[in-house]
Amino acid sequence: MSSQPKPPAPRRIVILTGAGISAESGLATFRDTGGLWQKYSVKDLATPEGFARDPDLVLGWYDGRRAQLAEIEPNAGHHALARLDREWPGELLLVTQNVDDLHERAGSRRMLHMHGALKRARCLACRVVHDWHGPMPRGTACPGCGEARLRPDIVWFGEMPQHMTRIEVALAHADLFVAIGTSGTVYPAAGFSEALRPGARSMLMNLEDTGGHFAETRLGPATLLVPAWVDEMLCR
Repeated sequence: MSSQPKPPAPRRIVILTGAGISAESGLATFRDTGGLWQKYSVKDLATPEGFARDPDLVLGWYDGRRAQLAEIEPNAGHHALARLDREWPGELLLVTQNVDDLHERAGSRRMLHMHGALKRARCLACRVVHDWHGPMPRGTACPGCGEARLRPDIVWFGEMPQHMTRIEVALAHADLFVAIGTSGTVYPAAGFSEALRPGARSMLMNLEDTGGHFAETRLGPATLLVPAWVDEMLCR
């Protein structure tokens, strides 16, 4: 009896990563026990209205999150995706919902931050985005225009995710979509697997099965699942 033939190798891959992959590096998530979201409403910390109401609270919270990045390192999942980025001969786009810089520090280059990045600042006066690594107290001047109207370049609730046109184009041409460390059930990311063309494959790698429109699900920690999957892809 012949074995089931392997599906053809994909040429175009889109990968979506979420909080689950960074949590394995020790990065606290919004809803961790004792987290700040248990003391403040999401409306206080992650909306334009909350920023307008109490900029010191919001800026201080993001300063703390930015400083935390110095205490953690990319894990095996991040490094495996960076290896895939380096060695995959076809098209590849890594889209992350995370605002940390762990993918970049691991070496990923073909990637987009759909929810913004902690190490960037956006000026509300000139609209220019700047790299930002230190604190951002209220009154800090924009390096470009000099106005004191900086905010974290983070997508807050009620705002449009970044790079959606480029992401949608990549999904429309993808042969394979892989979601890692994310439920994949909250829009707009929930629509990613639905946006695939007929014949394209989809896979979820997560600690638990959260449902969604995925043809294959692998359950477990990203630090184990992702390196094994990357080995599969590069040894085809």
